[in-house]
Amino acid sequence: MGSSSSVQLTMLGLDSSGKTTILYHMKFEQYTNATPTISYNCETIKVKEGSAKGITFKIWDVGGQDNKRPLWNQYTRSSDGIIFVVDSEDKERLEEAKLELIRLLKAPDNQKLPLLVIANKQDLQHSLSLHEIETLLGLRDLHPGQMWSIIGACAITGEGLTEAMDAMYDLIVKRKSHKRKK
Repeated sequence: MGSSSSVQLTMLGLDSSGKTTILYHMKFEQYTNATPTISYNCETIKVKEGSAKGITFKIWDVGGQDNKRPLWNQYTRSSDGIIFVVDSEDKERLEEAKLELIRLLKAPDNQKLPLLVIANKQDLQHSLSLHEIETLLGLRDLHPGQMWSIIGACAITGEGLTEAMDAMYDLIVKRKSHKRKK
């Protein structure tokens, strides 16, 4: 993928996980107080550092309320990858997040899409470790062909977001080279 490449991603997750805060931190390189997303936000972000430097990501941030989740698949259809954001401190809702993630990945269009889980709010005192989140979401039990990665982040400070975009980009590159070999 050349430096002029454009990648389309869909950012999903339960409401209040921090999707919009992540999106706008990546766009403006600073914390922006976000309100709950009623439908979706879409931003184009050109990465300035890391292994994805120079790559333009068009990111669809879709609302995570119950009534929005049935629409998620409409956004992933033309996507190159899925970013799934979870609140690392909200252990009570990780089971709900797992069920939504499994439902999402069962859709035929989504089964081959690279998945990046961003464990947001890692800065909070009671946040779960990446290993605990990986276990609670059942990431190791996903379909064997499912390419995935998990990265810890803090949407407010931006910590982990460069690594997250690098991980997403690496998954997409791997998927494309894997497809060519077949």
